[in-house]
Amino acid sequence: MLSSCSNEDDVAVLGDWNRRSDFEGVARNAVAGFVLNNVAYMGTGTNADNDRLKDFWSYDPARNTWTQLADFGGEARNTAVGFAVGTKGYLGTGLNANSDRLKDFWEFDPTANAWKRIADFGGTARRNAVAFSVGNKGYVGTGFDGNYLKDFWAYDPTKDTWEKTASYGGAKRLGAISFVIDGLAYVGTGNNNGSAEKDWWAYDATKDEWIEKGDFEDDELVQRSYAVGFSIGNKGYVTLGDGSTAVWVYDVATDDWYEQGIFEGSARQYAFGFAINGKGYVTTGSSGSGRFDDIWEYDPTVEQDTDTN
Repeated sequence: MLSSCSNEDDVAVLGDWNRRSDFEGVARNAVAGFVLNNVAYMGTGTNADNDRLKDFWSYDPARNTWTQLADFGGEARNTAVGFAVGTKGYLGTGLNANSDRLKDFWEFDPTANAWKRIADFGGTARRNAVAFSVGNKGYVGTGFDGNYLKDFWAYDPTKDTWEKTASYGGAKRLGAISFVIDGLAYVGTGNNNGSAEKDWWAYDATKDEWIEKGDFEDDELVQRSYAVGFSIGNKGYVTLGDGSTAVWVYDVATDDWYEQGIFEGSARQYAFGFAINGKGYVTTGSSGSGRFDDIWEYDPTVEQDTDTN
């Protein structure tokens, strides 16, 4: 079920965005990254000249600072995926400078500031997949290898092995989003042959089972590709992509979506989103041939004020 909060002057809309210190690398889109110990890590992507990149950075929201780290260990690429397990981050797949699809995977140790190649991804080389971590494993699935995909694979860092898991419960797709709430991973949006998908599913890793959730219902609302998704507490948030700048909130308890204000930066696709300590963040991305280097912080508890940025 979908509902929309009124934007009339006498109704408070929760969810305020504030611009923070701009990303210090070159503006880009289609980056990959992960969060470790309340610090976000991101890199790779494509600049305004469509060059693939391999520089890597961290962002500390507590200090509002960016730090350049060791370059990504593999080829420069875009449309890769990343996830974190334990004290390490992982990044792989995507497209290289020749637009070849990739399946190599790399482990990042933030303490040593070093990359190490691990076992190649268990599925086919692909771009625009989706990734998340639950417990002590990382999961990668969907995407495009010349065909649209719905297979999923789990990575076990203790064994350095990939194992095929239950395929995604909905249609094949690329450009989806994911977030994790209370040990369940939620995956949706994306497109198949240019058609935006409206199904929404939860993955229970303990049962290796996909659970169908309520559809988005209205095509023009939550449905989109190349969007941003993150979770705060028991709610998920989706915005941007090839949909609107509206912020949509998923309530796990009711299996419902509702609108909660708008993203206050420029509309964009292929941005990078994450959440740390009760706040969401959106950075980089593209609009047409343009690339972004701004970062925005979202506080779902504060009344939106669109005049402050």
